[in-house]
Amino acid sequence: MEYLLLIGGFVVLLISGEILVRGATSLALRFNISTLVVGVTVVSFGTSAPELVISLQAALNGHPDISIGNIVGSNIANLALVLGITATIFHVNVSKNSIRIDWPVMMIASLAFWYFMSDLVIVQWEGLVFTIAIIAFVTWLIRKSRKEEIERASDQKVFIEQQSHSPVLKIAAFIILGCAGLAVGAKWLVDGAIVIAENIGISERIIGLTIIAFGTSVPELTTSLVATFKKQSDISIGNLVGSNIFNILGIIGITALVTDIPVLQATLDFDIFWMLGISLLVLPFMISRYKVQRIEGIILLALYFAYIAFLTM
Repeated sequence: MEYLLLIGGFVVLLISGEILVRGATSLALRFNISTLVVGVTVVSFGTSAPELVISLQAALNGHPDISIGNIVGSNIANLALVLGITATIFHVNVSKNSIRIDWPVMMIASLAFWYFMSDLVIVQWEGLVFTIAIIAFVTWLIRKSRKEEIERASDQKVFIEQQSHSPVLKIAAFIILGCAGLAVGAKWLVDGAIVIAENIGISERIIGLTIIAFGTSVPELTTSLVATFKKQSDISIGNLVGSNIFNILGIIGITALVTDIPVLQATLDFDIFWMLGISLLVLPFMISRYKVQRIEGIILLALYFAYIAFLTM
């Protein structure tokens, strides 16, 4: 049964990723918001839905190792595994705003996450800080994007007007259906993976950092591949960086508001530094020719598998 859940989860994730990208692109055109901002906000929130569900369930059910491991492992997987795979197959174009705005916000959030977990617990007031930060960031980003899109050249305004007549309800239906499908698909995949891992006898920390982190990163992988294939690489890179921002500020923030989250010493001593190191490494890759190329994708993949090897040893 667990193997059927795994296969079914992958299939649902693939279909949902296609639906979400289609809805997100229509949303950008309909409301004069750049595809990059939609990738950082709407798509990132949708692809982070599985992490939110799993982290809340794990923390409330007394499995904090899975809750924290899921976020740290997912952030590592998003940049090393997902971006690595996507860049190995397609060159991923990078917007200047991704370098000037999104990456710095992700890095600041990551460092704040490290600081807050340094006492081995993330408490309610720290969750409140993260939650306020994500609301403020998204609000500012959308307002900024709308202003920039409206000020664009008149010929591009005509193009936007010609392409932006999709009904709002239809766009909303695509986005909601895509997000719901990603959440369901990820849950099926993760449920199957947990049963298999428990049968083998793996610790909760390892399950959270590897199997569950991979499972909850599959939505980002499918969405990024679909977006890049459709020549919407702004959504692809925005989705990955934005998802890491949402994972920390949104998911850890909301989870910590509900209940304190204990942190393992091993996570503080080992896992968090891999997350910070890979986040730093991605910056020169993004700056180089404003695209993440195949060789850089291979380097990221090699780092991910090295991390998994060290973790399991």
